[in-house]
Amino acid sequence: MSDIIRLLPDNVANQIAAGEVVQRPASIVKELMENAIDAGATEIEVIIKDGGRTLIQVTDNGAGMSDTDARLAFERHATSKIRTTEDIFRISTKGFRGEALASIAAVAEVELRTKTEAAVLGTKICIQGGALVSQEPTQCPVGANFLVKNLFYNVPARRKFLKNDTVETRHIMDEFHRVALAHPLIEFSFYNNDSQIFRLRKGSENQRIVDIFGRRLQPLLVPVQEDVDWIKLHGFVGKPEAAKKQRGEQFFFVNGRYFKSPYLSRAVQEAFDGLLQPQYIPSYFLYLEIDPSRIDVNIHPQKTEVKFEEENVIFALLRSTVKKSLGIYNVAPSLDFDRNPLQDELLNGSASPSSRIPMPSIHIDRSYNPFLEEQQTPKPAEMVNLTEMYKPNIEAAPSKINLFDEDEFDNEMMRLPNGYWLYNYKDSTYMLDLSRIHQVVLAAQRQARSSAGKSQKLLFSHDLFLNEMEKLKYYSVREKLLARGFELNLDEGGHTLHVHAAPENLPEKDIVPLLEKIFSDPDDGGDFDTYYDHRLSRLQRKSKFDFVRQEDVEELLEGFIELGFPEYTHTKKRCYIELPIEELRNKIKN
Repeated sequence: MSDIIRLLPDNVANQIAAGEVVQRPASIVKELMENAIDAGATEIEVIIKDGGRTLIQVTDNGAGMSDTDARLAFERHATSKIRTTEDIFRISTKGFRGEALASIAAVAEVELRTKTEAAVLGTKICIQGGALVSQEPTQCPVGANFLVKNLFYNVPARRKFLKNDTVETRHIMDEFHRVALAHPLIEFSFYNNDSQIFRLRKGSENQRIVDIFGRRLQPLLVPVQEDVDWIKLHGFVGKPEAAKKQRGEQFFFVNGRYFKSPYLSRAVQEAFDGLLQPQYIPSYFLYLEIDPSRIDVNIHPQKTEVKFEEENVIFALLRSTVKKSLGIYNVAPSLDFDRNPLQDELLNGSASPSSRIPMPSIHIDRSYNPFLEEQQTPKPAEMVNLTEMYKPNIEAAPSKINLFDEDEFDNEMMRLPNGYWLYNYKDSTYMLDLSRIHQVVLAAQRQARSSAGKSQKLLFSHDLFLNEMEKLKYYSVREKLLARGFELNLDEGGHTLHVHAAPENLPEKDIVPLLEKIFSDPDDGGDFDTYYDHRLSRLQRKSKFDFVRQEDVEELLEGFIELGFPEYTHTKKRCYIELPIEELRNKIKN
């Protein structure tokens, strides 16, 4: 039998590795920005075109590379960040695996211009599909300038799975935000299709948050600060009025690195218990500083997950500190009955917290005379017989409850504890899902009032604040919204959207919530009209638990009966279940 195991060629191995590192254009932006920070850059510029497919350019003023280092940087497992296995467990840099540049070069056309301060000339390297095309001296400033062109040009199967430009740009901006928020002392610029989106000057963390997400957040940020002997926590949380139903302003950083943690997110959410409406998520920008030996950042290909020692203690610290900050700034009561009063001492390693707690004492009123109140105490004969008052009237209660009284059968209606309703219609009893019935009626009403392009002028305009990502979505759907009947425009500052008119068939109370949802969602599936109708339907839809008054149900059912009592919604979900009345009668009688 012939041998069948062979070593993969380098270009194939690099393309396979690229599947881990380069998931989409945003992955490249993240890696190149982090490399720039590790190189000591104080100014970083990012330029993209066509959602990163055509061009990604990252320029920095960092230390730069020699001609030898510049070539070696594109080899697999080549890195300046670690030397031994032990280094992996005390990582203080961003990139460290030594696969990023090799993976990027394997699936794109890459050009690098770089120069060190001591060098007279810099180096220009061109690589296509992992193969070196040229390397030559060049004139260039100190630092590095990476150009990544035609991403996935040699892997068409990967390229076709990229989303539209708006979605890919949104992902790139997400990565840009994460890096920029972690490093407020570095200046960042961001250009999309030759338009400047961000110019972030160095400053405080507070200023960086406002520069990215807008001035509306400035008065809504609550400082958070707690230092113990092995962990430092600082940052900001948004007041309850800054909370939203969708995610987007939730950031954790550890030692300058962005990470995700549903577990620690729950700690912040719990700190807001009683302050937020259901399904609303608070805004937070929280920075942790921990000894690198206490964390492991090498557990996820994108390095967005971190494993902590004593994660439960960090959870408790986050929850209590955020809750305390909300209390200090009069957002929430500072008294926390769930908080352990010894927590601060324990987090600081104190072994004798009991000395701080005063011993309980007993106070006796020696002048108290119980016999002085004798006249106010009711006599036994005057006391109410509570047993007789609340004695159930057994004889008045029926031995069986018949829900289907034949004399009133046609009008019988009853709400069940699970939110469904029983309804007698014609010769049968139906168990109704009023939420789905409401969808059917709303869809019919919208169709009957269909007036695409017809507007209703608003007495007072509605204003929405748009961050840069929401502005991108606004520009992509603006013409479609105008065709629907909206009249809107951005102010001179470019962040506040004024809505002066809306479609005739859109209730005024739904204008702002609908637009907020549209602008916050980067993908409309390519069919805006269907997407718009779906979002409006979800916005107006009621839960089955929202129908508690019989008159509301009767009004809804009138419209439903006019439509012919359809069994299914437009998405083929059942509106009701028919319960044969004779079977129910027999079961009750038995």
